[in-house]
Parts: sequence; structure tokens; C-alpha cells
Amino acid sequence: MKVVLALTCVASASTVTPTQKVIQLLQGMMAKGKEEKQAEEVRFSKFKQWCENTDSEKSKAIAKEKATIEELDAEIGVLNADVESLAKEIASLDKDVDTYKTDIKAATEVRGQERSDYSATHQDYSESLDALDRAIQTLKKMAADVPQSQESLLQVQQVAGKLLPEHARRVLAAFLQSARAGDIHNQAPEANAYEFQGGGIIDMLEDLKNKFRSERSDLEKEELNQKHDYEMMVQTLNDEIEGAEKERSRKAESKSNKQKRSAEAVGEKADEEADLAADSKYLSDLTSECTVKSKDFEQRQKLRGEEIEAIGQAIDILASPDVSGAADKHLPSLLQKGKSHSFAQLRSVAKSPNQEKVALYLQQVAAQLGSTVLAQAAEHAEADPFKKVAKMIKNLIIKLKEEANEEAEHTGWCNTELTTNKQTRERKTADVENLHSEIEEMKASNAKLSLEIGELQDDISALEKAMAKATEDRAAEKEKNKATIADAQAAQEAVANALQVLKDFYDKAKEATALTQGVSEDAPETFSEPYKGQQGESGGVLGMLEVIQSDFARLETDTKAAEAEGKEEYEQYMGDSKTDKAVKQTDIKNKSDKVTRQAESLSQLEEELGGTQKELDAAMDYYDKLKPSCVSAGVNYDDRVKQREEEIQSLKEALKILRGEDVPMPIESGRPEYETGASFQE
Repeated sequence: MKVVLALTCVASASTVTPTQKVIQLLQGMMAKGKEEKQAEEVRFSKFKQWCENTDSEKSKAIAKEKATIEELDAEIGVLNADVESLAKEIASLDKDVDTYKTDIKAATEVRGQERSDYSATHQDYSESLDALDRAIQTLKKMAADVPQSQESLLQVQQVAGKLLPEHARRVLAAFLQSARAGDIHNQAPEANAYEFQGGGIIDMLEDLKNKFRSERSDLEKEELNQKHDYEMMVQTLNDEIEGAEKERSRKAESKSNKQKRSAEAVGEKADEEADLAADSKYLSDLTSECTVKSKDFEQRQKLRGEEIEAIGQAIDILASPDVSGAADKHLPSLLQKGKSHSFAQLRSVAKSPNQEKVALYLQQVAAQLGSTVLAQAAEHAEADPFKKVAKMIKNLIIKLKEEANEEAEHTGWCNTELTTNKQTRERKTADVENLHSEIEEMKASNAKLSLEIGELQDDISALEKAMAKATEDRAAEKEKNKATIADAQAAQEAVANALQVLKDFYDKAKEATALTQGVSEDAPETFSEPYKGQQGESGGVLGMLEVIQSDFARLETDTKAAEAEGKEEYEQYMGDSKTDKAVKQTDIKNKSDKVTRQAESLSQLEEELGGTQKELDAAMDYYDKLKPSCVSAGVNYDDRVKQREEEIQSLKEALKILRGEDVPMPIESGRPEYETGASFQE
């Protein structure tokens, strides 16, 4: 439309040629290209700085995670070695306890046997002493009563026989034998002999009595010593058992603690390895994106430089005296010759009788619906050429449908986000209330885990900022690419029109004719060939314009490709970032659960409460952010959908009017009445 207006201006003002108009457009494009090139340099400088900062932060985080993993590996190795060593020591102590108990059992059995032997021997000595006492008393009182004395001595021989020395047994046996012999023969001398021998027997029995009493006393002392030794040994062994069992209990507790800490260290190592993998992938994607962006920036800068250079060359060529002079000299008259035909064509595409109906129809519908979209369409329908109006309405229908799809997607996203946020707020509120209840009982918490949670939250916050920054840069890049594509398309249209104007001119110039030179020799020399215009110079101008046109086409293609690539890289980056964030959020949850399990102090619980409260505040803040775009404050979603559908239907009716079909005008008292089943096939 701009080129058509430009040509209209050329037709109405003979002082401005198409070449001069193209030069003005090229000059505007050069200024805009330089400005955008500089702006792109500034934006990329910020992006590059962001790449360097984020790379540094992630590299530090990865180094820290690797160091932590190495420390945990070393700690796990030491703990496992200690557990193995303690297990051996515990087994050794168990073996010692079994040995001590076996020794006590054996000693008790030996002691029982000793006690049994002592009791039997002691009884023998006591019975022997008792027999000796009776024998001595009998012998002293009844020396003449041989049978009674003999009976007492026989009792002594029977009771103390095994305790008597060999000499005493022989004397006692001889005495008893003599007594029995005297009793048989009843001889007095033998009785005297018996009396003599009885006195010696009494002395012997007295000696035996003293000897037995001494030996019994020694036996009793030995029994006391053996009993004392046994009790001392058993006490010593019991002390050893008690000490070994205490040592075993201490080592078993130490082993259990080390096993528990080893399991915790393995869990922490797994968390760190998950963080390391996520951060490494994030850094890899970041490096790839920044590298691709750097190369893309260099190519874009090179392309813009070439574009500016090409535009400058085109301006120099178009502004040269040969081209501008020829245009000033030939184009106005040429345009004047073709005025009746060319301007008739321009007028034929500029207006149509149905445009006024379309404009009026759209104005009335816009007033009824309160639609700014239809109001703007009515303005363009009244001012723009016929073909442009039809294209504008079709594009507007497509745009409204795209907006409807986008809003439907956005509404679905809002519903999901609001539901998720509500669940998050309710869950976090319940968590805060539960923590308040636990604080009454708990007095301690794990400061290290709380610090790690804070670091992870900082990482997530930094990640969210980075994602927001990437989103902002992506939006700016998208708008920039959109503007670049629009500019490239507009430039191609302008250059195409300029080329067409020049080609039309030179094609017509080739057909120009001139009067033939007369045959008279006196006549001054005139043209011998028709004037064709500056065909040689025009080739360079047209060639340069074609180069510029192809450059803009390439710019459009490259920009679209760069837009697609940038979108893909952005989605990849956001996907990786969300995964990284999810891993860290999972890590936070695991560590928070661990803090809860190990909570031993009020201060640690209050730190966890603070972290949970922050998450609740973040959910509330996010809810506040969702409100403007997701919680309807004015026209609700269904009303907007209905109005958009009515706008689309009205535009379709406008297309029918442009095609000359009969369409009822809207009723002033209500909404426009549409034909049943009518639809516009695009």
C-alpha cells in the first residue's frame, strides 16, 4: 500500500520521481538498520554478560558439589572401615565373654568336686576323731573288759582305717589279734600282756587323735583357701565379663551410629550427585545456547553490515547524476504519457462501491458490540484500496481466531496454575500450622541441613531469575525478529515496485523510435539510431536492486530460521531449567523431611518454619501475579469468546458485502441478525 501511495504521489507531483522515492526509502532503511544494529549490539552485550555470570555461578556450584561428593566418599569409606573394624572387635569381645563364662563354669565344677571331696574327708576325720575319743575313753575306763575294748578298737579300725598310718594299723591289728587270742585261751599272763599293750595303744590313739585333729584343721584351712580362691577367680571373671559387655555395648552403639551416618552420607551423596547432574546439564545447555547465540549474533551483525553496505551502494547508484538525471529527464514525461491508463488502473484497485457499505456495516456493528477491532477495521475499509480491504479483513479474521486459540490455551493454563497454586497454598498453610505445633515439643534442629535448604532456595531463586531473564530476552528477540521480518517483507515489496518501475521504463525506452537522417549532404547530422535510454548504466542499478531484494529475502528467511532456532533453544533451556528446578525442589523436600526427622531443637524448627513460610509467601505472591491475567476483573472469558465470535462473524459478513452479496444491516435496538448456516471459507 505504501508503494501504491508513493506512485500516486509521483503521479500528482512531477517533482518527485520513483527513483527519488526509493532513495528516500533506502535512506530510512539504512538509518533504521544502523539503529537496530546498535541496539542489537547493546542487547547482545547484556546477554553475553548474563552468559558469563551464569556460567561462573554454575561452575562454582558444580565445583562445590564435586568437592562435597569427594568428602562424602571419603567419609563413607572411613565409616565403613570403622564399622568393619568394630564388628571384628565386637566378635572378639563376644568370644572373650564366652571364654570367661566357660572358665566360670569349669571352675564351678572343679569347686563343686573340691567341696564334695572336702565334705567326705572332713566327715571321715570327724568320725575318726569321735571313734578315737570313744576308744580312748573305753580303754582308760575298762582296761579289763577286753571284749568292750576290742569292740571300740575294731570300730576305730573300721572308721579311721584309711586315715591311720601304716605303723598304727600294724600295732592296732597286732593288739586286736592278741586280744582275741587271750580271750580264746583264758590265760592270765596274756591278760597282763594285754594290759601292757593297752597302755601303748592309748598313747598311740592319743597321738592319732592329735594328728587327725591337726590334719582336719589343715583340711578346713585348705577348704577356706580354695573357696576364697574360687570366689576371687569368679569375681575377676565376672568383672571381665561386665567390662567386656560394657565395651561391647559401647562399640555396638558406635557401630550403629557409624552405620546410620554412613547411610545418611550415601543419601546426601545421591542428592549431591543429582544436583551435579542437573547443574552440569544446565551448564552444557547454557554453553550451547550462548555459543549458538554468539555465532548467530556475528552472522546477524555481518548480515546487517552487508545490508547497510548494500543499501549505501544502492543509494549511491540511484543518486548518481546518470541515474537521477535520466529519471528527472525521462520519467515525468513517460508517466504523463501513460497517465490515462496507469492511474485508471490505480483508481480501479483503490476504491469499490461496496467498500462504503462495508465501512458503514462495520461501524454500526462496532457501535453495538463496543468493539475497537471492528471500529479500526471500518476506518481501514473506508480509506484503503479494495484489494487491501479484503486482505485486511481476511487477516483480521485469522488474527481473531489465533487470539481465540491463544486465549483458550491461556485460560487452560490459568486454570491449571490456579488449581496448583491453591493446593500449594493450602498445603503450605497446613505445613506452617503443623510446624507451629511441633515447635512446642521440639528444641533443636539440624543447622547444616537448614543452610543447605537456604542455598538450594537461593539457587532456585537465581534459576527463576535466569529463567525470567531468558523469557524477557526471548520476548524481546521474538518482537525484534517479528519487526525484522516485517521490515524485510516491506522492503522487498518496495524494491520490487522500484524494479518494476525501472524495468517498465527501460522496456518502453527500447521501443522508442527516432526520425531517420535525411539524405541531403547539407543537412546537419542528427540521430542515426533511436534513443534507448541509459541501458548500460541501468543494468548496474537494476542488478543492485535485485541484490538488495534477494538480501532482504535472505534476511527474512534467516530471521525466520533464527526465530525458530531461538524458540527451540529457549524451550530446551526452559525445559532443562524446570527439570533443574524440580530436582532442587525435590532435594529441598528431602532435606526438609530429614530436618523434621532429626529435629532436636527449637531454633532448627523455627528455621524450617521460616523456609516453609517463605514458600507459602512465594505461593501467595505467585497467586497475586496470576490474578491480573487469570482472575477476571471485568468481562469474563465466556463473554470475550462470544464477542470475538460475533466480531469474526461480522467480518465474514463484511467479506460477503465486498463480494456484492446481500447482507442485512444490523438492527439498532439489538445485535446484528446473521444468516443461518452462513460461514466464510478462507
